[in-house]
Amino acid sequence: MTDPNPSPTPPDCDVLIVGGGPAGLSLAASLGQAGLRATVLELQAREQLAAPAPDGREIALTHPSVALLSRLDSWQRLAAHEVGLLRAAQVHDGPVGRRGALDLHAGGTGVDHLGWIVPNHALRRSAWEVASTTPLVRVVAGARVLRVAAAAAQASVEYTLADQPQAPVQRLTAPLVVAADSRLSATRRQLGIGAAMTDFGRTVIVCRLRCERPHGEVAHECFGYQRTLAILPLPADPADGAPLCSAVVTADSAQAQALLQLPAQAFADSVAEQFGHRLGAMQLVGERHAYPLMAVYAQRFAVARCALLGDAAVGMHPVTAHGYNLGLSGVATLTRVLAEARGRGEDIGAAHVLARYARAHHLHAWPLFEGTNAVVRLYTDTRAPARLARRAVLSGARALAPLQALIVSQLTGRRPAWPTAGRGR
Repeated sequence: MTDPNPSPTPPDCDVLIVGGGPAGLSLAASLGQAGLRATVLELQAREQLAAPAPDGREIALTHPSVALLSRLDSWQRLAAHEVGLLRAAQVHDGPVGRRGALDLHAGGTGVDHLGWIVPNHALRRSAWEVASTTPLVRVVAGARVLRVAAAAAQASVEYTLADQPQAPVQRLTAPLVVAADSRLSATRRQLGIGAAMTDFGRTVIVCRLRCERPHGEVAHECFGYQRTLAILPLPADPADGAPLCSAVVTADSAQAQALLQLPAQAFADSVAEQFGHRLGAMQLVGERHAYPLMAVYAQRFAVARCALLGDAAVGMHPVTAHGYNLGLSGVATLTRVLAEARGRGEDIGAAHVLARYARAHHLHAWPLFEGTNAVVRLYTDTRAPARLARRAVLSGARALAPLQALIVSQLTGRRPAWPTAGRGR
């Protein structure tokens, strides 16, 4: 939306960020550390931002993501029981144990594990703690954004405070506004940027389970013919040391509703049965949370005076665990582009500056997005030809070391270690 009445007053900050999720807050902290003034507008109250409720989601983090969080000081704010290791992973086709699994490990990458796993609510909390204490960063909590506009010289955001509905509308201006307000971004729509959306017609159920046997810090992706199950290793229960895992069950809407209506122990038993009882008996811990599966890819990541970040730019299917890491990659790329532009005396909201971010982020995101969707299409197709194709894919991956190295590189965020067979040492 173009602002017909641009204000002649000096801007209120360098970057306005709509959305106080982990991507928006991490960007604000990153920009503040780079010497840029950032203001975040978020509908949630400060109390919700400071102490987010558990939502069942566990986030797999790559090595570059953890390096960025460490630089921001977010990583150091996590409790020991909130950080788990992903030492290795196995991919199963069909009933677990019927065929050989694809084993993925970090050997040859220079690290001894694939990555880490952290609860989503813990990452949200630590992002808030950093952003809210970073100089040059202002967080406006309880802000209900009414209008976002871009003019030739600046962008503007108009909002009211949720707890003061009768107060006058407030207006902030900056050279640049960033939409970081979810994959159904209202800001993206107001800025006139469309997005391609894929509704997979399926629901994901996430929860925590106590396990009878230790998981060995190995993740499992089980592509069954009726539903998909992921088992993610979590740190032991801090109260009694019992093994814990996260279950991620993906099913069509009817199946998902039936699973949600099962008594707690019956649901846990169904997960244990689908997993072939590899971790023994299971017991539900806490609540089950359900989310519809939808992927989003914006038609543009940036135009003059505005840029998209996180799920507002790319909302990924969770099967390959790239979404959160892609958002953090966008934080690093956008910060670098803006800091370099400021250092050269350029207008940080100019179209040619933001095109550098859009180009770099697209080159990173597009292969991951398309590859993930291809995996989803293949491994949720129950027809006989698709079953044969998926077996062939896994068999090929087990036999071809370069393909395994490429898959591991995506999981770790590090360059693949190509085999050197036939070459001199």
